[in-house]
Amino acid sequence: MSEAPTLGRPRSLVLVGLALALAACDGKRDLLAQPPPLDNVVDPRTILSFDALYGANCAGCHGTRGKGGLAVGLASPAYLSIASDATLRAVIATGRAKTAMPAFAVSAGGMLTDAQVDALVAGIRAWAPAGLQRDPQASICQASAFGDPGRGAKVFADHCGSCHGADGRGNHEVGSVIDESFVALVSDASLCTTALAGRPDLGCAGARRNGATPMSDEEISDMVAWLSSHRQRSSRELYRSAEAESGTP
Repeated sequence: MSEAPTLGRPRSLVLVGLALALAACDGKRDLLAQPPPLDNVVDPRTILSFDALYGANCAGCHGTRGKGGLAVGLASPAYLSIASDATLRAVIATGRAKTAMPAFAVSAGGMLTDAQVDALVAGIRAWAPAGLQRDPQASICQASAFGDPGRGAKVFADHCGSCHGADGRGNHEVGSVIDESFVALVSDASLCTTALAGRPDLGCAGARRNGATPMSDEEISDMVAWLSSHRQRSSRELYRSAEAESGTP
């Protein structure tokens, strides 16, 4: 007859293992004690390094060193000639309603302190070349007047149609700028800023391209109105327009 299994053996092995673990600790450490404080842990609220803040919060959309990516390149001289420090601070702190730009300030539900927002503004402004002058047409992107979409269609075809197509639908190289998914995620002020500053990272020189007749304030306003007219309107909630937003680029 075979010997019956010993039920106490597994328990004995556990006790032996525990004894060895205690012996390895020389019996001096309380296994249930709280871990010692980590003196090398940095409070994220105290980080004021521009490179660290920009890399963690901005580079994903605006590109490394502000060179552009999913969103406009913040280091572009053309952009910095339009956006004031107050504009940069407001957009970073409170974001843009109805767009992909979130609010970063603690006061607006984000994670950054006022000092960290200021550090980002100062670092972005430091990218501006010495002697950069403010664009005389910058105020058009802050205006509350809404242009005429009918006239804007022709303005777009004349000034932007060579790349984006006269109807704005693009081609195999350039995407559509009237697609509802696109215009629903950008504000009128952003469209105005892009019209003026362009997207140099994407090969778009905007209204300042060499050899072209600059667009007037009225033409820019009309073109923005035409572009934004392609947003799908909801019966419950309207998208923000030049009439509804503060108009920060």
